[in-house]
Amino acid sequence: MEQRFIRNFSIIAHIDHGKSTLADKILTLTKAVSPREFRELMLDDMDLERERGITIKASAVRLEYKAQDNNTYILNLIDTPGHVDFSYEVSKALCACEGSLLLVDASQGVEAQTVANLYLAKEHNLVIIPIINKIDIKNVDIEKVKEQIRTILKLKEEKILLASGKENIGVEEILGEITKRIPPPGGNDGNPLRALIFDSSYDIYRGVIIYVCIKDGFLKKGQLIKMMVSGKTYEVSEVGVLRPSPQNVEELHCGEVGFLTANIKEAKEINIGDTITSVKKTASAPLPGYKQVKPLVFASFYPINAKDFNLLREALERLRLSDSSFTFEQESSMSLGFGLRCGFLGLLHMEIIQERLEREFNLSILVTTPSVVYRIKNATGQIEVIENPSRLPEPSNIKEFQEPWMRAFIMIPQEAIGAIFKLSQERRGIYKSTQVLSESRSMLIYEFPLNEAIVDFYDKVKSITKGYGSFDYEFIGYRAAKLVKLDVLINGESCDELSLIVHKEKAYQKGKKLVEALAKHIPRQLFTVNIQAAIGKKIISKASVRPLSKHVTGKCYGGDITRKRKLWEKQKKGKKRMKQFGKVQIPQEAFMAVVKI
Repeated sequence: MEQRFIRNFSIIAHIDHGKSTLADKILTLTKAVSPREFRELMLDDMDLERERGITIKASAVRLEYKAQDNNTYILNLIDTPGHVDFSYEVSKALCACEGSLLLVDASQGVEAQTVANLYLAKEHNLVIIPIINKIDIKNVDIEKVKEQIRTILKLKEEKILLASGKENIGVEEILGEITKRIPPPGGNDGNPLRALIFDSSYDIYRGVIIYVCIKDGFLKKGQLIKMMVSGKTYEVSEVGVLRPSPQNVEELHCGEVGFLTANIKEAKEINIGDTITSVKKTASAPLPGYKQVKPLVFASFYPINAKDFNLLREALERLRLSDSSFTFEQESSMSLGFGLRCGFLGLLHMEIIQERLEREFNLSILVTTPSVVYRIKNATGQIEVIENPSRLPEPSNIKEFQEPWMRAFIMIPQEAIGAIFKLSQERRGIYKSTQVLSESRSMLIYEFPLNEAIVDFYDKVKSITKGYGSFDYEFIGYRAAKLVKLDVLINGESCDELSLIVHKEKAYQKGKKLVEALAKHIPRQLFTVNIQAAIGKKIISKASVRPLSKHVTGKCYGGDITRKRKLWEKQKKGKKRMKQFGKVQIPQEAFMAVVKI
């Protein structure tokens, strides 16, 4: 296929604006899948994606389309996620494209992630084709949505397409505009090979499968290749494309998107964003690759069965092949044994990784309380990064506490402004400005401490606005704050896994909620379980779990009272000994209760 007939494009949008449905119609229209093989949400491979109705992984597929000019084009489509926690997947996909379809829901209009994804596409200098989707919905105001696209996104109105993926309206026109507006990929077959690794996966029989976009040169079976960042060399054993099922080919030429295998058995040998070149004709410089992402939320994963620790580590290494945006390192706990401290882009990201570990690798794991990354200035003036509250030094060694802040963009209906103002004030938000987008919608710009808004702020916004609000954010740096470490004591022993770093003004309130939640979720033992929240040596709140009772005098049916007293005294000593040596098992529900607080 000549390079001038290749088009690489992605579909980007806010969550639930119809990306996957439109991708399905494009697949059926180009006859990439037969009616017998077709199923809804074709590019959402994971059961988790289908159950939740969200795209988690970017998926690539190669299509053939005969346009009105009688030329046959190769279209490489990459469907991307819409949730803010998976924006790194979007960024990776855009590196392999020259253009993007930007979908806007006709009933909901421009939302926060629509704007964020547009900025990502513009950073990569992509051609944007704006599309108003779901026009089949009754009583939608298409003119109002066009006005939002023109004023908020600064895109020209005459280039906006109208479509409905569900009813197959305007899909043929979209394909035609892709061939006209999006340019063919650059590069040259005669240049040294430079292939960008934009994704990877693992197959138990074939090893690591690497997904690449050929930016220069060509790739073929049997070729000796070199990773330009790691410096390792391999022999290509298989080259192919996705149609959407894998199909082997002899060569991948400049501008094409496909996959390769090279008998790579270790997942950690591959770096997403690395450049592949030829050993015989090596490129002079690698491709720019990807901007290093920094996790925002940290939590520890511990296997329920201590023997599964190595299995947990291997599972996380394999998951990192398809999702390089999370990190992990080994740690140990007195009460839970060996575990791994993991960093994520958000709470949904953490939840998805946890579910994939349990489903795909059959692991039972315990997840500790999530926290963000803090910084402290110690007594000598040096800056230390604190990812885990248990690693916090003594208060006498802390000169200044610093917490991460973010700039939030909240798009809401006009009638919800008062309630969002109140919620933002409760979360220590600093109001910056209001932008009126239309008669019915506004965008509020706030600055928040990350730990106040990362957990459930988005859910609260959705609840207040009855689903019509949207939320996006960007990290803006660290600021000094009055923070304290809130410790949890179980029968006098500190439980580091439940420790929190909180604002001083909210410490008592959170400590009270914390012990009440734990008292509700920790099961009753044969002895009393005392739960306390403390700042340093000062106890600020406490609760207890009553012991299971045993009627030891039930067998006494008469006689002197001293016999009963002897049995009660014996039981009392036994419970005291149990309390001294007994171990309290803290269930996963207790940790999840802390997350909600």
